[in-house]
Amino acid sequence: MVSRRIFVKSAAALSAIAFVKSPLASFKPAPLIGLQLYTVRDAMQQDAVGTLERVAKIGYNSVEGATYTGSEKFYGMDPSSFKKVLKDNGLVMLSGHYRLGEEKSPATVKGTMLHDWQKAVDDAAAVGLKYMVCAYLSEEERGGLDHYKALAEAFDKAGETCKKSGIQFCYHNHNFEFEAQSGVYPYDILLDDTDKNLVKMEMDLYWVKKAGHDPIELFKKHPGRFPLWHVKDMSNTTDRDFTEVGNGIIDFKAIFREKSLAGMKYFFVEQDKCPGSPFDSITRSFNYIKKNLLNV
Repeated sequence: MVSRRIFVKSAAALSAIAFVKSPLASFKPAPLIGLQLYTVRDAMQQDAVGTLERVAKIGYNSVEGATYTGSEKFYGMDPSSFKKVLKDNGLVMLSGHYRLGEEKSPATVKGTMLHDWQKAVDDAAAVGLKYMVCAYLSEEERGGLDHYKALAEAFDKAGETCKKSGIQFCYHNHNFEFEAQSGVYPYDILLDDTDKNLVKMEMDLYWVKKAGHDPIELFKKHPGRFPLWHVKDMSNTTDRDFTEVGNGIIDFKAIFREKSLAGMKYFFVEQDKCPGSPFDSITRSFNYIKKNLLNV
């Protein structure tokens, strides 16, 4: 028979465990606030390790890569070394930018969709990427509607390769995809002529607005197709230039309220040009997002 003393001690221990477990049970990891590293590209080129440390100290816990080649890999580091630097600074990199590689010779475009793509996918998987994004089409890579249809096929093929490694392929827009050709937007071709499971979109909210379109209407037309966002604001000036998040005219709260409709999983601050130090700009954007957008 269990003695009263043992019973009381056991009950007290169980109560203590329950007390300890309760806060843990309700623990939630900090939401990811990401930075596209193109914003601090010059600093990354000069001192990648020190720059990542500085980004983390601001408060960012997620980054999106902007530089990869088959030879230089990730900012001059092999996947394991780069992953360690990220971990040492409490950062994760779940997405990275890549190029199509159509406008250059194969010798100079290692690690693009059209040249050594499998190697790029293998390295991305080694770092822990969940998304590989076609970042940009040069003027030579755009062409007419027939060329965009061919690109849609290439995107599907790239997406199939990514899928085998558990990675989602995406396309990042600018505003040129919304320049109509014969009444058709190239962006619609890239959405309609690709497999919706193999090819998703990283929506750059600024460029959609710059092109005169409404991100929310695109979410309604293609729900769940936009797992990644680029978040940067538009200045209230005649040139509608880049500015820090919360310092411009884009209604981010309205857009963030539709994140479930969009299928958004991660977002990244990006500011192509900054009026002064990019670290000042990304700090201002971070503070606005943390205060105003995380609970929308």
